[in-house]
Amino acid sequence: MTSHQKKILGYSFKIIIVVLAAYFIYHKLSDNTNLTNFLNLINRLSKVKVWATIVIILLLMFVNWLLESAKWKFLISKIEDISFYRAVESVFCGLTWAIFTPNRIGEYGGRIFFLSPRKRIKGMVAMSVGQIAQMVITNVLGALALLWFIYNFKPLDQWLFVAICVLVLGFCFFFLLFYFNISWLEKSLSSIGFLKRFKSFFSVLGEYHRLELVKVMLYSLARFAVFTTQYLFIIHLLIPNIPYYESALMVLLLFFVQSALPSLDLLDVGVRSLTATYFFSFITHQEIAVMAAAALIWLVNLIIPAILGSYFVFKLNFFDHNNT
Repeated sequence: MTSHQKKILGYSFKIIIVVLAAYFIYHKLSDNTNLTNFLNLINRLSKVKVWATIVIILLLMFVNWLLESAKWKFLISKIEDISFYRAVESVFCGLTWAIFTPNRIGEYGGRIFFLSPRKRIKGMVAMSVGQIAQMVITNVLGALALLWFIYNFKPLDQWLFVAICVLVLGFCFFFLLFYFNISWLEKSLSSIGFLKRFKSFFSVLGEYHRLELVKVMLYSLARFAVFTTQYLFIIHLLIPNIPYYESALMVLLLFFVQSALPSLDLLDVGVRSLTATYFFSFITHQEIAVMAAAALIWLVNLIIPAILGSYFVFKLNFFDHNNT
C-alpha cells in the first residue's frame, strides 16, 4: 500500500469514527427526558447557585481527565516517552471511541494509535494496569459502602451480617493483593498456550514496582474523589436536605454496581439513572431529581469529553508516526 493510499484510508477511518460518535451522541441527546427534567428543576432554583454548581462540575470534569492523562503518561513511560499534551490528546480521543463501543473497549484504540506502531500492544497492556487500579478503588470502596447500606437499610441476622463482613473484607483483600502483585497476571497469561507467543507484550506488567503501583493507585483515588464530588455537588443542588455522608455512600454504591454491569456509554445513562434511583430511594423520594442528576453527570463526564475528543481523532496515526 502506497503512502498516499495509507493517508486516504487513514482519513476515511477518522471520518467514520467521528460520524459514528456524532450519530450516537445526537441520537441519545435528541430525546433525553432526564436532561429535560434537569432543566425544569433548575428553573426553580437560584441562577447564581445553579451556574456556580455547573461551572464547578465542568471544571472538575477537566480535573478528572487531566488526572487520567497524567496517569496514562506515567504508565506509558515504561514503553514510550510522550508529552503531557499528547497524553491529553490520546485520552480525549479515546473517549470519542468509547462512546459507541461496548464496555468502552474503543478507548484503548483511541489511545494506542498515538503511540509508535511497534509499541501499541504493550501500550494496551500498560493501560490495563490503570484500568485495574480504578476497578480496585471502585470495588473496595463500593464493597465497604455496601456493608453500611446493609446495616442501615437491609438489617440481617447478626451472624449472617458478620459472615457478610468477613466476605466483603476478603473480597477487598483479594483485589488489593491482586493489584499490588500484578506481575502474577503476566505469569498466568504467559502460561496459557495460545497466549505464549505474546509473552513479550505482557512483560510490561512485571515492570511496575510497588511504589509505582501506589502512585497509579493514588491517581485513581484522586479521580474517584473528583467524580464523587461532582455527584455530591449536583445532588445537593437539587436535593439540599440529604446528609452529605449518606449521599456520598450511595454514590460509592452506584459506582460499585455500575462497574459490574456490561454497558455501552450511550446506553449507560439509563443504567446510571435506574441504579441511582434505587439506592437513593432509601434516603429520598425525589426520584426525578436523582435521575436528572445522574443524567447531567453522564453528559458532563462522557458526552462533552467525547465531543471535544472528536478534534483529536484527526491526529491519530493508524499506519506510521508521520501520518497525522
